[in-house]
Amino acid sequence: MKHWVEAARVRTLPLSVSGIIVGSFYAMSQAMFNWNIVLYALLTTLGLQILSNFANDYGDGIKGTDNEDRVGPKRSIQKGTITPFAMKNAMILTSIITLCFASLLIYYAFKESYLLYSFIFFFLGILAVASAIRYTVGQGAYGYRGYGDVFVFIFFGLVSTFGVYFMFSKQIDWLLLLPATAIGFLSVGVLNLNNMRDEESDRKAGKNTVVVQKGGAWAKQYHYFLILSAMILVVIFAFLNGFHFDQYLFLAAYFPLTSHLMNVRRNRNPKLLDPELKKLALSTFFLAILLALSLIFFVSDLLVNYI
Repeated sequence: MKHWVEAARVRTLPLSVSGIIVGSFYAMSQAMFNWNIVLYALLTTLGLQILSNFANDYGDGIKGTDNEDRVGPKRSIQKGTITPFAMKNAMILTSIITLCFASLLIYYAFKESYLLYSFIFFFLGILAVASAIRYTVGQGAYGYRGYGDVFVFIFFGLVSTFGVYFMFSKQIDWLLLLPATAIGFLSVGVLNLNNMRDEESDRKAGKNTVVVQKGGAWAKQYHYFLILSAMILVVIFAFLNGFHFDQYLFLAAYFPLTSHLMNVRRNRNPKLLDPELKKLALSTFFLAILLALSLIFFVSDLLVNYI
C-alpha cells in the first residue's frame, strides 16, 4: 500500500481539485448548490489526477526516461517497487473507477432532463481519461512533444472550473473565465517546474517538453508569466465581481506565491526546484479555498456575529 500511495503522488492531489472548489463555491454564491455534484466532481478529478500519475510512472518507466539522470524523486517502476504489469492493471482499474464517478456526477447534475449535456460531459470524461493516459504512454505520447501544458490548462483549469459550475447552473458565466484561467496557469506552473527540474534528463531521453524545446532561461520567464498572470486575473475577477474590501482575504495566498517566485528567480540548481512543486501546489489550493470562502462570506459580518 505504501508503494501505491507513493505512485499516486499525494502531494499533487490538492492542486487537482482547486478548480472544482472555485467553480462550486461560485455556484453557491448564486444560490445553486448540490453536495452530490461536489462530491462526485471531486472524486472524478482525483481519479483523473491519480490516473495521470500512474500513467506518467508507467510511460516514463518503460521508455527509460526515468533513469539515473532523473533529478526528482525516483518513481515506482524505476525503483522496481511496482512492476509495469501491475501499474498497467492499476491504470485500467483507475480508469474504470473514474468513469463510474463521472457517470454518477453526470446523473446527479442532469438527471433525465438534459440528455444532450449528459452525452457531451460523458464524452469529455472519456477524453480526459484518454488524455491522462496518452500524456506519456504510447509512441505518440503528447507529453513527449511539448503539449502537456495544454492538457493541464484545459482539464485542470477551464474544464474543472467551468464544467462544475455549468453542472449547477446549466449556463456559462464568462466572468468565471478569469479564475478558471488563473487556476489553469498555476497548474501549468507546477508542470513547468517539474519540467525545469528534469530538463537535462528529459533532453537525454528524447522527451521534448516545452522546457527542453525552449531552454531553461525561457522557462523561467514563462513561469513568471504564469504565476503573475494568475495573481492579476484573480484580483480582476474580485473587482468585477464587486467584492467588499474584506472579501480580499484570498490575497493572503499571494505571500507564499511571491516567495515561490523569488526562490525560482534565485535558483541555479534544478534539483532545488523539487520542494517548490509542493509549495506551488499547496499555495494554489490555499488560494482556491480562500477565494471560495470570499465568494460566500463577509469577514466583517462573521466578526460582528461572533462578538
